[in-house]
Amino acid sequence: MKTASVKKITDYPYLNMYEIVYEDTAGREKRWSFASRRDPPRCVSGKFDLPDAVVIVGLHADARKLTIIREFRVPLGDYQYGFPAGLVDPGETVETSARRELQEETGLLVTRILRISPPVYSSSGMTDESVAMVYVECTGTLSAQGSTDSEDITPLLVDPRQAADLCADPGTKMDVKTWLVLSRFADTGSVL
Repeated sequence: MKTASVKKITDYPYLNMYEIVYEDTAGREKRWSFASRRDPPRCVSGKFDLPDAVVIVGLHADARKLTIIREFRVPLGDYQYGFPAGLVDPGETVETSARRELQEETGLLVTRILRISPPVYSSSGMTDESVAMVYVECTGTLSAQGSTDSEDITPLLVDPRQAADLCADPGTKMDVKTWLVLSRFADTGSVL
């Protein structure tokens, strides 16, 4: 596989569409459209070391429950369960971003970082966006301060039984990362 060219199709601040022309293994020219938060996208820059965003898996230290959010997601036209998450700001570390986003979306404070994944990709057929999964212990009282005019977020704490119920309900919408972590939490009571 060999990239011949990459063309930027849109020009927005946080996410853009690109068209790549490449040669497949049989030597045929092919085209692919994808989204990227980077300009140029990773397939051009070769920069795969820093994640675009963080996803925070927060275990509440006192309640021993997992912190999740219920958020309206425009592409779904509905609410989806997920973890607090957000973009890593320029010059910000993954740890700083995780602390900021957890507090902004839930009101909770990180007391200890347990584990940080390398950049991982959840839908690489559509985007080169990567996230770092940041596992933390946290404390405090939930608040809906994450809801703004452009975001509708409700933070929740769930125990293993509630996690199992969410995972088993075919009407529940959640992203793949959330389903995997909640499923493990439901089965083991642990996130790691």
